[in-house]
Amino acid sequence: MKKNFAYLLTVGAFAVTSFVPLLRAAAADTADTTKRLDESATVFSEIMASPDHGIPHDLMAKAHCIAIVPSVKKAAFIVGAKYGKGFISCRREVNGRWSPPAAIRIEGGSFGFQIGGSDTDVVLLVMNEGGVNKLLNDKFTLGGEGSIAAGPVGRDASAQTDAQMTAEILSWSRTRGLFAGVSLTGATLRQDLDDNAALYGERLTNRQIVKEREAAPPQGSGRLMEELNRYTEKK
Repeated sequence: MKKNFAYLLTVGAFAVTSFVPLLRAAAADTADTTKRLDESATVFSEIMASPDHGIPHDLMAKAHCIAIVPSVKKAAFIVGAKYGKGFISCRREVNGRWSPPAAIRIEGGSFGFQIGGSDTDVVLLVMNEGGVNKLLNDKFTLGGEGSIAAGPVGRDASAQTDAQMTAEILSWSRTRGLFAGVSLTGATLRQDLDDNAALYGERLTNRQIVKEREAAPPQGSGRLMEELNRYTEKK
């Protein structure tokens, strides 16, 4: 009996010591994801507060969905690569308010003579239902499966080109304080089920979060939701 009890204690201790690192890793993932939500809110509020170099407010008012990816890492030495994680939100049809955030990651590569690195904030506005459906796929390639154009900057979008008027997705970037429209053709955008699980406790798809379910906003998303909901009506 004593031997069996000692054995059970040993097995139990091993299970605990094995499981604790997993719990710590899960907690770290949740903490990282929550921190990224706050960074996304900061990026969006700073960009929209810029009077002459921000996203035009009338475009934001008409957008169906938004993607915010803070700190896209780009590094290059002959072969270039970029990678970042962020969130999407889509406007609810009933009241025009924005959905809880769903996690994404953006990846891309390039070839050619290049060297160096950068840290860039990226914002995408999805302007029609065609773009929304592509955004909510498991993954899609910007500019390959979806029309994308560099977005205009300023208080209004009166200077839009025809390409910007008809594009499914408009894109902007901010690097070292410089904000401008940018073409992200070739980059791949994917849903991030692991980060969704960290936020919601289950591996929800992005479509489930922003379209199909009334998921409660996760912890840490309040500031981002508040910033987005300043722009609730499509004009």
